Amino acid sequence: MADRTQINVAIAQTESGADKQRNIERAVALVRQASDEGATVVALPETFDYRGDSALIPSVAEPLPGTALQPLIALAAERGLWILAGSVHETNNTCSLPFNTSVLIDPQGAIVATYRKIHLFNITIGDKSVAESNHYTSGTDIVCVEAAGLKVGLTICYDVRFPELYRCMADLGADLIFIPSSFTAATGEAHWETLVRARAIENQCFVVAPGQAGIGGGGIPTYGNSMIVDPWGRILARAQQKGEQIISARLDFDEMAGIRSRLPALHNRKLPIFR
Repeated sequence: MADRTQINVAIAQTESGADKQRNIERAVALVRQASDEGATVVALPETFDYRGDSALIPSVAEPLPGTALQPLIALAAERGLWILAGSVHETNNTCSLPFNTSVLIDPQGAIVATYRKIHLFNITIGDKSVAESNHYTSGTDIVCVEAAGLKVGLTICYDVRFPELYRCMADLGADLIFIPSSFTAATGEAHWETLVRARAIENQCFVVAPGQAGIGGGGIPTYGNSMIVDPWGRILARAQQKGEQIISARLDFDEMAGIRSRLPALHNRKLPIFR
């Protein structure tokens, strides 16, 4: 994010499984490849470090930075990259249930922001169920930080269904919002594109939404289809549903300013702003 006007963003779509070490190695390799291809900001999906037996989640969790983040921290410093480590399993000092935590790493290898997933996903799809509240502790804090002249918001997956969170970030001046995810195939086919584009359009900001492909927790297929969307709702880049992939786009923040000027929806709001 060295240039406030334009930045090259990439998403490394992963297909993480139960082998944590392999997941980390694949994530690092994909981020390195995205850097080789010219990206200065690279984003990974939710729980790129581990997607396996939910009973093992407490044993996988670590205090930050931990083994999942250390190689990315080193790579960020080596390449001068911003890296959004989609989310990792972070230990909770007050409870056995860990946090699902997104981490933003700067080009010097410093952690500049952490966000603990607020909205935990509980759903039944056919004969399979996901109950994240049985395995994670919910976060409480909205995170929108200054990053190289931009305001950057951090969210995770199920958060995308709660527009009030994103409007809070717009009120805080968000230019770019990340939505790393492990969206189910069933809900993804129905809602993923609509929700991601809506969050970009209504808040007139760029949205970078890295997704997991392959089989997620509980044996449920995930949707892939990682997307980069501009403030007009245009999809600048999109991955396929299956497989590891890198997608990229150049984000033009002068264009974003023009959209906000020509259609000043955020300025025209009549409802009170709640903080």
